[in-house]
Amino acid sequence: MRRFIGVDVGGTSIKMGIVDENGTVLHRREIPYKVSEGSPTVMQLIKDNVRTLISEEGPDAEAFAGIGVSAAGNINSSTGSVAENGGNVPGWSFTEVCSELRDEFGLPATLANDANCAILGEFWKGAAEGYTDVLGLTLGTGVGGGVITGGRLLEGSRGYAGEVGHFPTHAGGIHCVCGIDGCFERYAATSALIRAAEAVEPLWNNGRDLFAAAEQGNKLALSIIDDWIDEIAYGIAGFVHVFDPQLVLIGGGVSRQQKLLIEPLREKVISRIMPDFAEGLEFKSATLGNDAGMVGAVYYFLSRENRNLEM
Repeated sequence: MRRFIGVDVGGTSIKMGIVDENGTVLHRREIPYKVSEGSPTVMQLIKDNVRTLISEEGPDAEAFAGIGVSAAGNINSSTGSVAENGGNVPGWSFTEVCSELRDEFGLPATLANDANCAILGEFWKGAAEGYTDVLGLTLGTGVGGGVITGGRLLEGSRGYAGEVGHFPTHAGGIHCVCGIDGCFERYAATSALIRAAEAVEPLWNNGRDLFAAAEQGNKLALSIIDDWIDEIAYGIAGFVHVFDPQLVLIGGGVSRQQKLLIEPLREKVISRIMPDFAEGLEFKSATLGNDAGMVGAVYYFLSRENRNLEM
């Protein structure tokens, strides 16, 4: 059975593992990092740890069929490189990820956006398995997104498609790190929820404490969460009308809040969309957790391989 190396590059850690062609994670490791002057670059950390992973497993690099990389930022999947906006990863912009991995290990490699890979992982082996049309959102510091339509990832001409977090929903709204005003993620991200909560109760400086207060019936906490869900619902309603999904899949740590988030979110979205779009529309929480990115990166590798678009 063929084996692949899956890599998921986040803002504070690199998750890495060995994934077989059936999507089973055979080995996993996580490398926390903080890039500063004189420390290795993110790309060097990836190379060093891929080399270590191969060494720990015993076989030479030839025993692996390829490397799939999931990464934050604007990713040009057609060239296998990071675009100018490298997200929150230090020194990541303009990195030629795939060519460097090919040169270093003699293996084919692919690169795709982390939110796209997360939804692909769920589509292959998680909560979205068996669906053909899925809208995925990851709620965290920002809002990541990915769209599966007709059983294939929507990528656009270069791989930038699916940036639902940077869809402007508020004219003249809050300035976003991307340079645009009023982006969806400035209102719908978990960080937006915490900003609103802290403004009225400084002790609610994390989602765990805020939701704990809501579970105990605190009316102010419930009201803050309800207003936040309104923002998410308005955005999703628009995306549902554009993409007509079977399933809306919510990821991020907060997605575990079934009663306080997923259920009311579904009700709010259904009330804001045309009845034909609401028929049969399902809402679920993502299930793969930290494995989603690297599993999805390997699935992306396989899908490109199958389309004879090897990088």
